[in-house]
Amino acid sequence: MELTVLGCSGSYGAPAGGACSGYLLRTSGAALWLDCGNGTLANLQRHITLGGSRRDDQGDTPCPPGVDDLTALVITHWHPDHCADVYGLQVLFNYGLGRTGFPVYAPEGTEARLATLVDGDWGGAFAWAAVGDGDAVTVGDCALRFSRTAHPPPTMAVEVSADGKRLVYTADTGPDWSAEAFGPGADLVLSEATFQRDNESSGIHLSARQAGAAARAAGARRLMLTHLWPGLDPTASVVEGSEAFGREVLLAAPHQRTRI
Repeated sequence: MELTVLGCSGSYGAPAGGACSGYLLRTSGAALWLDCGNGTLANLQRHITLGGSRRDDQGDTPCPPGVDDLTALVITHWHPDHCADVYGLQVLFNYGLGRTGFPVYAPEGTEARLATLVDGDWGGAFAWAAVGDGDAVTVGDCALRFSRTAHPPPTMAVEVSADGKRLVYTADTGPDWSAEAFGPGADLVLSEATFQRDNESSGIHLSARQAGAAARAAGARRLMLTHLWPGLDPTASVVEGSEAFGREVLLAAPHQRTRI
């Protein structure tokens, strides 16, 4: 299992090439796109085939054929920083590739909510599947489970199990939800850490300290912080999160690859 960060900026794009939330998770039998926030589609095409559109890691020349294709998209909620690039994907599939029926898993109501920008017609590009709290689906060799977090609108954290490994992606959440909902011992918790210790009053996002404490309570083996508010000192978030987690945490960065 390998995680590639496509974007990790919290709520809006950071000035230094910081796309919003999006992650590519590869296993031996699937390639999942977890959240498609603004800016992530362009980054995705540097790592995976979308009808021959993939470039090398420098973005200069097409990569050779045979790279695994995208299997499915998971949208955790309909805030634009987690779903805006679904529109670009629809244009690529409908007008570039002629691809239809691509699987998209999202909370109930997401399809209709986002369809306002395509006049209610996705052109058959997607096969939408609603997922809710406690639901489980299988995509390729991946077992996915969903849990409703403490964040409006309806937001689903997702656990992905494959190849003997387990990833928990918190999506957006406040401190009233924890990765403990999926049971202890995740190999990696990918946790939002929007704020820092001096701003823990929102109730719908976590600070780095809260992310670290929650992952520690969940018995996570490793923790990666993501969704940091632009302008915050990321080093301070890492220090804060590491102290709460009990050992050094990882910090998400665009195009970073992590073996799980």
